[in-house]
Amino acid sequence: MAKLEDIVKRQKHGAQFVLSAQMLGMDVATFDTVAQTWIERGGPGFAATGVPFRKVIDGEFLIARLTVTKTDPD
Repeated sequence: MAKLEDIVKRQKHGAQFVLSAQMLGMDVATFDTVAQTWIERGGPGFAATGVPFRKVIDGEFLIARLTVTKTDPD
């Protein structure tokens, strides 16, 4: 996920920013699976904050966008 690392690296320590399925080139179902892991365990250099934005696809509420805070000072 080089694209994810590039996005996180550009942020300052403590900055809040949004990650989305579209931004990372993932379909919403894949992003939902990864985002749930980030919510539970944190991501590479960031922690999930706030309430995830969910989208209804085939009757399921899937995470399409997630607000995170950079925790790694680099």
